[in-house]
Amino acid sequence: MASTERTPKDAGGLEALISRAASTTRGLPPVERWNPEFCGDIDMEISADGTWFYMGTPIGRPALVRLFSTVLRKDEDGRTYLVTPVEKVGIRVADAHFLAVEMNVAGTGDDRRMTFRTNVGDVVEADADHPLRFVVDEDNGGLKPYLRVRGRLEALLSRPVTYELIGHGEEIDIDGKTMFAVRSAGAVFPIMPAGELEMQSL
Repeated sequence: MASTERTPKDAGGLEALISRAASTTRGLPPVERWNPEFCGDIDMEISADGTWFYMGTPIGRPALVRLFSTVLRKDEDGRTYLVTPVEKVGIRVADAHFLAVEMNVAGTGDDRRMTFRTNVGDVVEADADHPLRFVVDEDNGGLKPYLRVRGRLEALLSRPVTYELIGHGEEIDIDGKTMFAVRSAGAVFPIMPAGELEMQSL
């Protein structure tokens, strides 16, 4: 099997990739509709804390990180790519694509709406199209909430935002089972069975 760890064809380095990404970015480009040739992997990674690295060095320019974030796509193969109309290059993602760093809650009960801001400036309301999901960290047993931002891309809620979210949780009967859950935009997102809450490490 051929290795995917190869230099992207005709990439011309990071500056060239920046130029091609910038030329396609007008707000959020339609990356889901593009089907360019796969050009290999590049040495770029999104770390677990949301920091972007290129060749082991943090990308310190927020505007550049924002630019790259707009041409991100996660495909059915489970891998994440930077996509332009003429190329698709693979990158590594340690956990989530984004980090949700701020949360706003308006309304109560069925009218409650939870809106999140990511570390790259996306503003997303949790709803049926942008669901929250919850997993338990296998390493420490802690709760990890994720919000779908667009496509298959997700944001991990930061620890302070997670605590704030849990503060809005309530016991809700779902299919005959009492669940600890949160509501937003008419949707209900179960976190865990209510009886397990006290045992959970947040």
